[in-house]
Amino acid sequence: MGKTLIEKILSDHTAVELDDRRRLIYVDRIFLHERTGSIALQSLHESGRTVARPKQVFCTMDHIVDTFPGRGDETLMPSGTQFIRATREAARQAGITLFDVRDEKQGIAHVVAAEQGIALPGLTMVCPDSHTCTLGGLGCLAWGIGSTEAEHALATRTLELRTAKTMRVTFDGELCPGVTAKDMILHLIAHYGANGGAGYVVEFAGSAIRALEVEQRMTLCNMAVEFSAVTGLVAPDDKTIDYVRGRPYAPRGEQWKQAVNYWQTLRSDSDAVFDREIRINARGIAPSVSWGINPEQTIAIDERIPSPDGGSERQTYMQRALDYMALEAGAPLAGTPIDAVFIGSCTNSRLSDLRAVAAFLEGKKVAPGIDAVCVPGSTQVKRAAEAEGIHIILKAAGFEWRESGCSMCFYAGGETFGAGKRVLSTTNRNFQNRQGPGVRTHIASPLTVAASAVAGVISDPREVSSMPAIRENHR
Repeated sequence: MGKTLIEKILSDHTAVELDDRRRLIYVDRIFLHERTGSIALQSLHESGRTVARPKQVFCTMDHIVDTFPGRGDETLMPSGTQFIRATREAARQAGITLFDVRDEKQGIAHVVAAEQGIALPGLTMVCPDSHTCTLGGLGCLAWGIGSTEAEHALATRTLELRTAKTMRVTFDGELCPGVTAKDMILHLIAHYGANGGAGYVVEFAGSAIRALEVEQRMTLCNMAVEFSAVTGLVAPDDKTIDYVRGRPYAPRGEQWKQAVNYWQTLRSDSDAVFDREIRINARGIAPSVSWGINPEQTIAIDERIPSPDGGSERQTYMQRALDYMALEAGAPLAGTPIDAVFIGSCTNSRLSDLRAVAAFLEGKKVAPGIDAVCVPGSTQVKRAAEAEGIHIILKAAGFEWRESGCSMCFYAGGETFGAGKRVLSTTNRNFQNRQGPGVRTHIASPLTVAASAVAGVISDPREVSSMPAIRENHR
């Protein structure tokens, strides 16, 4: 019987088979950030242990750091400055690579790891952040861990991993214009449930996946954790190799040739058997927007908000979502007035995302009364976007242009749009209070967010793209 991609990578990294359910995995790369990294490093130091291979450990300032122009160590988050300074000192003591607040390589961990070539096909990588699965878009087996696990990995270069089931999600056919990778993953979660991937490592496959560029594949894998999967990944191909080529931490010379030869073997065998298979017609996917308080509560832009159904517990949960979001069952989601939009996060803040937004917004204006914020995923993304004039288009349209970081992807006692505000966001979670106490978050693709910003209401990007003027009558 053939092997799946997942089984091949795990086989190459298994140090010890502990029993039929557990194995000890060798960890190639460890990435930390200032919210939890300092905790793991300090705890390791206090235990009298050291980092096993400092050159394979990286850290960035992304979760807590402010994104306002001219930022430094001071933050809106209470105690944020102490986290930043403690991480800086802990990283110095440990001898690991730190992308500090003003470093040209600073940015969101999962953006930096890819653009620097730290994450590579076939490697194992961990980070104390649940969206580390983003890097599966490169064919890297990457997953989120806790601070205690991070400490163990730092000291031993290994982690215990429970044997997971395998799932293949195949997207066949071509996407319709205006539909993106974000819509694909929202469609999957909406139709198969937020727990649909629980206990599985998911491989995304099919002609629609092969057609995606690498950064779009990262968007898809980013939300594998919202499907409750252990992680998600896409088999590397020529696009992956071209993406990795020449990046600072990528192999060079003879090592590059050896790496490419290995990467070309990283695909599921034709006779490989998965524990579960899901097939989706990509042509049937529409721009999608969440209406409730988890990514499963998502509908196509042209659908109506569902009525509470199922058992009493499910009905109660759906009603709670409707009450929190101040929406009515049976009403259309399109046309709902919004207060703000946010473009950023490890899901959709890469250069390709910003290019798509700028192409859409050129010559258009954000509707009156809409707060619009764009936060690039890394300092290098920001500089590249500015070199192309993307920031000029966004600022002319009415967007605030920021420094890189996680920003308003989540609320940690810092910045927020305000209680009761309805926000359309490119982030990955729409939980209650995710962007601040009482904030009503809808998640969607960058195109849908940009279209809604222009219209002032939740809107279908396929309709707004040719719209000559702002529809102020909706406000």
